[in-house]
Amino acid sequence: MLVVFPLGLLSVAVIFDVISLATGDGYWSGLSFYMIAAGVIGGLLAAVFGWVDWYSIPSQTRAKSIGLIHGLGNVVVMVLFIVSWLMRRETPMNPGLPAIVLGLIGAGMALGTSWLGGELVDRLGVGVDTGAHLNAPNSLSGRPASEDAATIGTAPPRTHRTA
Repeated sequence: MLVVFPLGLLSVAVIFDVISLATGDGYWSGLSFYMIAAGVIGGLLAAVFGWVDWYSIPSQTRAKSIGLIHGLGNVVVMVLFIVSWLMRRETPMNPGLPAIVLGLIGAGMALGTSWLGGELVDRLGVGVDTGAHLNAPNSLSGRPASEDAATIGTAPPRTHRTA
């Protein structure tokens, strides 16, 4: 869940750079400068938890190798945005084309690494509670995911007796 904020911030930074290029208004690139800073901080925080998740995946599994590619790809994305941010420090409202191009490349790579992250969760079940299903109780309830929230607190079904 932590990845939503950095992805959103970095995506908006790229959009603001495109608006700045299209309009010639450096205000948008100035905003992009701050979006990148916040996105990188959030991405580095998310990386800590991602590493913990990856470390717990059993070795010699497809999930472990996809997780490694996903993580290393995200490291490259962060490096691209960090370099882009550093290139902007002197003149945030006029970053120059190379800084903007690094952000565009980073955003393109983030699309790929995001897809890999989706594969890990949706296809390979990494990070999914054991027994998870469509009627599982709320995670804050303290009950296992294998319970059925629709039947919690209801009387057990009656059986029909014939005499």
